[in-house]
Amino acid sequence: METYEAVLDALGDRTRRLIIDRLRAGPSSVGDLAAALPVSRPAVSQHLTVLRRSGLVSYDELGTRNVYRLDPAGLAELRAWLDTFWETALDRYADRVRQDSSGAKT
Repeated sequence: METYEAVLDALGDRTRRLIIDRLRAGPSSVGDLAAALPVSRPAVSQHLTVLRRSGLVSYDELGTRNVYRLDPAGLAELRAWLDTFWETALDRYADRVRQDSSGAKT
């Protein structure tokens, strides 16, 4: 599976999107994330495993706690894939402008 597909699959779950949104504010422990979400701590751990495997989050072990943070590199593949849509659209637009410009000079 392509990396961007793993990211899309991971982000397909609402709870995982909520976790990502929480981590945008900064690193957080599993317990802190679970306290802010309507799911159990074990469920948050399972969601974090999916997010880690897709490359969206990483963690540090601090004593008995795992502190998770966003991993910007995980979004790089998704962003690169999405950028191809813009590149294609802009290329087509530029081609159209060139065609219209060349037709107007006659």
